[in-house]
Amino acid sequence: MTDAILVLNAGSSSIKFSLFVDRAGQLELRLRGQLEGLYTAPRFVARDAAGAELGAHKWDAGARLGHDGAIAHLTEFLQSRRDDNRLIAIGHRVVHGGMEFSHPTLVNAEVLAKLEKFIPLAPLHQPHNLAPIRIVAGRTPKLPQVACFDTAFHHGQPETAQAFALPAEITARGVRRYGFHGLSYEYIADALPHLDARAGAGRVVVAHLGNGASMCAIKAGRSVASTMGFTAVDGLPMGTRCGALDPGVVLYLLDELKLDARAIEKLIYQQSGLLGVSGVSSDMRALLESREPRAKLAVDLFVYRIGRELGSLAAALGGLDALVFTGGIGEHAVAIRERVCRDAGWLGVDLDAGANAAGGPRISAAASRTAAWVIPTNEELMIARHTRRLIAA
Repeated sequence: MTDAILVLNAGSSSIKFSLFVDRAGQLELRLRGQLEGLYTAPRFVARDAAGAELGAHKWDAGARLGHDGAIAHLTEFLQSRRDDNRLIAIGHRVVHGGMEFSHPTLVNAEVLAKLEKFIPLAPLHQPHNLAPIRIVAGRTPKLPQVACFDTAFHHGQPETAQAFALPAEITARGVRRYGFHGLSYEYIADALPHLDARAGAGRVVVAHLGNGASMCAIKAGRSVASTMGFTAVDGLPMGTRCGALDPGVVLYLLDELKLDARAIEKLIYQQSGLLGVSGVSSDMRALLESREPRAKLAVDLFVYRIGRELGSLAAALGGLDALVFTGGIGEHAVAIRERVCRDAGWLGVDLDAGANAAGGPRISAAASRTAAWVIPTNEELMIARHTRRLIAA
């Protein structure tokens, strides 16, 4: 039988899944899909690697499938496939590994208890990431599970890149810059040398632009600095997240607008960013098509902030050899890439407009001092690789 690894990425109301099989030492995607609307109007879809539908199901509106029901349905679906595969492990995306977990880790009861302590550091993500681990452990306790952390890739950053200027006793409680999207950046750092050996060994800024957006400075394959800090709300403005915000604004919201902590949390995570500025949508595609002045302002702000952060990250690197775009916006929004690259001309980026319109992979001119690339990320494959390695060990 062929060894198979299931990858799960669980959110508050959804679970994305991918199944990889080991073919002569290479991991091959067999199927992928998601369960969403887990507490409102649940729906399930699975597709093969080519995108053909393998299965779909909808529950009645108001049904509360929950994570337990979602895992049960997914398990039943996978068993019904009766493929010649043997599930050897499950790899999970876990947003926060804290200061302790700097590498993917096999999960047991002790590890799970430690990961639960990081819930206050990522209250909107961590509990939902851990829910399927707990459910699977209860259903099939002998099936190995591996936690892969979004923070781990940034763990080796210089101390000065991780520190806030706060009293030592607060820093000691774990209040520091962690950085996120690490699995995406790790994949790009692994893929880039195959396209551009010089850049892979040099100074690179990767822009992971999507509904969640961040940027990372990478030197010789290692994270040096990133735009996200203590939480995944920092840095660039995102679909509904505000990005970098003067702490004095939070004090103003508390004192003058009388918002409590939960109301501020909802504001900065769910009501701000592209949606808040535009009043139109959190979707970049809709904003680029809109004629609303506020939609244009949201796009302009997004591009401006990318340029500001690019300069900062290039300074942290001491120069720039390559700029890489990834994530939903980074991979598909031609106009955003063009504007960012034009603004980065001072850093040596010379855009090839035709290559950019075609989607790359290289979108800079042959003579460009700084290369620009479009590389689709694959966090699921990164998780599968880590899981296989730990199981083999």
